[in-house]
Amino acid sequence: MVLREKQEEIEDKILGPFAAKSAETKGRLREEKQCDIRTDFQRDRDRILHCKAFRRMKHKTQVFISPEGDHYRTRLTHTLEVSQIARTISRALSLNEDLTEAIALGHDLGHTPFGHAGEETLNSLHREGFEHNKQSLRVVDIVEKDGQGLNLTWEVRDGILNHRTSCKPSTMEGLVVRLSDKIAYTNHDIDDAIRAGVIKDIPQEFKDVLGDTSSSRINAMIRDTIANSEGIRDVKMSSDMRETLGGLREFMFKTVYLSDNALKEKAKVNRMITFLYQYYLENIDQMDDEFIHLIKNGEYKDTVVCDYIACMTDRFAITRFEDLFVPSAWSIY
Repeated sequence: MVLREKQEEIEDKILGPFAAKSAETKGRLREEKQCDIRTDFQRDRDRILHCKAFRRMKHKTQVFISPEGDHYRTRLTHTLEVSQIARTISRALSLNEDLTEAIALGHDLGHTPFGHAGEETLNSLHREGFEHNKQSLRVVDIVEKDGQGLNLTWEVRDGILNHRTSCKPSTMEGLVVRLSDKIAYTNHDIDDAIRAGVIKDIPQEFKDVLGDTSSSRINAMIRDTIANSEGIRDVKMSSDMRETLGGLREFMFKTVYLSDNALKEKAKVNRMITFLYQYYLENIDQMDDEFIHLIKNGEYKDTVVCDYIACMTDRFAITRFEDLFVPSAWSIY
């Protein structure tokens, strides 16, 4: 018996009745020989961890655009925090931790430079619109590996596509990641907003429920989720905790996400992304070869331009914009 089969037997013994088991996966887009060491979900996790899109997230905005300081979250650190929270909840509920981790690590691969500001701009420019969850799936299905994609399992792809609030994942593990995403970004955005001096603290009404620190807030939400999800085919919080989380998000939108400074930076991002999009539509040959290759393989030109810009890091987009539209200093001496 190969090691993978032993691990599949262990899953069968220890996972709960609502868990997705790797031996029962609905399969990949293309059939391929299984690994003799890792389960299919473990293999997906590793493919995501080693792909280029994952590495680029370290230089992509989470909330604050081009922040000065080493301790602000990036899209990568957000992803790792989501993974940690989701794994904790999955383990407590006897779900498949490997599947949970794979979904969590891949859920934001399609995010644009400059966070949601970049996403909103591409959504307004592209004829089919732009949503980062759909782009994350496109990254793992098509963009990675020069158009071959990562060929992930159906369960991981479903979780990546459906991690937004308006979507409904098909697996319990996907539901865990969807809620863990909210827990993570609400709490770490508070930390970053306080560090940046945008807010001094959260209102006392939320501290009375969740405590005074980031760790106490996250711990309270995780404990509530576990307590209210045990023994049912759903992942949810109590009504009181949902109301608290909703109130926190509303507070953050009013004071941080839609603040004057945030909107001012958002306008700059809009102009930058718009210039880059229009330029590359007219100069396809100026994109990197892997994206030109996608067009030669039959992908629509404007869709690939969206791929190219969405894949950019914040600093790469700024550098490209400066190279194309900002005059360079020169001297005859």
